[in-house]
Parts: sequence; C-alpha cells; structure tokens
Amino acid sequence: MAKMGNGYGSECHLLRFMGRHRDLLDQSILEVVGGDSIGWLDFEFNPKNKWLDAELKGLSFIPSDNQVHAAWRKYWPQGAGIQTWDAAAQVRFKDAHEWLLMEAKANLKELESDCQAKSARSIATIKAAFEETKQALGVAEDRDWLQGYYQFCNRLAVLHFLNKHLIPTHLLYIYFVGDCDDARRTCPQDESGWEDALGAQAAHVALPKGHPLERRLHKLFLPVTM
Repeated sequence: MAKMGNGYGSECHLLRFMGRHRDLLDQSILEVVGGDSIGWLDFEFNPKNKWLDAELKGLSFIPSDNQVHAAWRKYWPQGAGIQTWDAAAQVRFKDAHEWLLMEAKANLKELESDCQAKSARSIATIKAAFEETKQALGVAEDRDWLQGYYQFCNRLAVLHFLNKHLIPTHLLYIYFVGDCDDARRTCPQDESGWEDALGAQAAHVALPKGHPLERRLHKLFLPVTM
C-alpha cells in the first residue's frame, strides 16, 4: 500500500470503507470470497510512526503459540522486507473459519515492484520459497518472480505456505476505481482501466488456469464512490 494521501490513495480509501462503509465493504467481499461473515483484526499501536499504528507483518495475525511459526521462520526471511498486510480477517464458512489477507491498490504503479533484499542468504531463501511455490502451482521455473511484480509473487508464496500447512487462507486484492488522477499517479476511472496492467502482471507471473490456489486468490474492483 502507498503512503496515506489526503482524500486519495489506497490506504485512505480502505480506511474510509472500513470505518464508514463497513457493511458495504463486507458485503462486497463476501460476494467475491464466499462465506457468511467477516471478523476483522485490529492493528497494534506504534507511537514511533506518523500514523500511530503498527502494520500487520508476516504471520503476526496467527497466535504466537501456533507451531507454524517455526516453519515460517525457515521459509521466509524475517527482516525489514517481510510482507505487510493492508488488512486481515477471519471469514466464517458455516462452522469453520478461514483467514483472509487483503491488499489494496488505487493506481497502476502500485502493481510494480522488485525484490530489494541485499543479503545473499535472504535472496537464496526467497528464491527457494518461490521455486517451491511455482512448482506447487504449475508455474514454469524460468519465470522471474524477483523482478517486475515481486510484491504480488511474495504474497502468493505466503498463500501457498499457509494452505500447505493446513491453515485455510484467502488472498484478496481490492482495486479501487475512480481515485484522483494526476501527473504522478495513473488511477483507473473504471474497471477496464485496470485490465492492461493486470494482464501484464498475469502474463509475467504466469499462473496456469486451474492452479491449486485459484479459488483462494480473489480480486474486487471497488469504486471510491458508489
């Protein structure tokens, strides 16, 4: 997620919907993800940040006594480049609950990113996680997940890891429509405005149709004003 904007940007709009349009947001998400209800996780506080909140990082949303954390520390580097989540929740499916991890985007540049890891050990660990994920999803080994769309790919790796360890999880991308456009930001004004950029991402990542996580990877196009 980009920095908070004054009336614009994915963080601003996500906070608007979560704070002022919660029922509409929940209904829209459930129509895409399925399930009966959503229980959102609160963020922690961090007095050192300009916005006095601490981001949800890595698997911090999972209770610390869960044994999956030991495997996670081996699977992914735990330093400054660890994943951060725009929101996390549990979705109720009848008598079961499954995790929902969420990312929000409002302009096309937010889709693009490269791996910034410097440590050879961290890079090797990330590459190993990507190779495992690509093999599990049927992606060709030669696809470069470190460049171009690194953030999307490392979220896929988390989604694979959690479901592999029998922690049912969904990953939802919210693409806001109609945000303020200017010379620095290219903000799609309708759903079709996202198509080319998301198509380029899909071609680069090369997830095959019918891959094992297809039903757990979702996208929602949400107008900033309904």
